[in-house]
Amino acid sequence: MIRLCGFHISNYHNKVRIALLEKGIEHVDDSSCHPSQEEAFLARSPMGKVPFLEVDEKRMSESQVICEYLEEAYPERPLYPKDPFQRAKVRELIAFMELHLELVVRRLYPVLFGRTVTEETKQQVEKLLPRGVRAFRALANFDPYIAGKEFTLADVTAFVHLPLVSLTTKTVYGRDFLEELPQVKPYLKSVGERPAFKRVNDDRKAAQGALAKK
Repeated sequence: MIRLCGFHISNYHNKVRIALLEKGIEHVDDSSCHPSQEEAFLARSPMGKVPFLEVDEKRMSESQVICEYLEEAYPERPLYPKDPFQRAKVRELIAFMELHLELVVRRLYPVLFGRTVTEETKQQVEKLLPRGVRAFRALANFDPYIAGKEFTLADVTAFVHLPLVSLTTKTVYGRDFLEELPQVKPYLKSVGERPAFKRVNDDRKAAQGALAKK
């Protein structure tokens, strides 16, 4: 049995969950798991993070590692192209989105939950993020998918990360740092119509609504 452990507001949990749904893999979605440094949780996730995957009595963490495992273990509905170079280009896009966009703007996420960040942090992100946006613009195709003609894991990654980049920068700086890529909004709307994407996005919205009421 496969169990995905995390929570529905987590973009990395949602990345793995969409991959599972797109590949048609039967699994249990355990959305009750939240990051923790308690000993019992660390025994399941060494860094105390989510998501992590439980496969029978075995476990693994890190969303990209999990997705790579799913691709190898369940190749019937691939999320990567067959061509080795094109597969590498998909991985390149994923790495750029996660390292040079999402990870950079993540330092500002406290603002989305009503907390504050330092002016120094804001300035550092404002300096670094345009470099990532510039590189992403050079790599993304939107033809019609983000890596080209085929739907891939890069589309899953884009769907869970890019809206956060837009929302966070607009909240902190008063402008969307992705606005110079006009293809992004129609692209996200298009892929968001896929059943797996819609299901996960609806659950995310419901979880955010429940959190706001607390």
